[in-house]
Amino acid sequence: MSVTAALVKELREKSGAGMMDCKKALGETDGDMDAAIDWLRTKGLAAAAKKSGR
Repeated sequence: MSVTAALVKELREKSGAGMMDCKKALGETDGDMDAAIDWLRTKGLAAAAKKSGR
């Protein structure tokens, strides 16, 4: 499934994530909105865990 600008916009509104992060999440999950939100959550948690040691 191709990632459309409307899908990216909708995911940005729901998640508050950046445009490129939303586009990558939708690409990784074949356009599945719920799976993309979960993908963004796990990516965000991984980034936070990596920075917590500072």
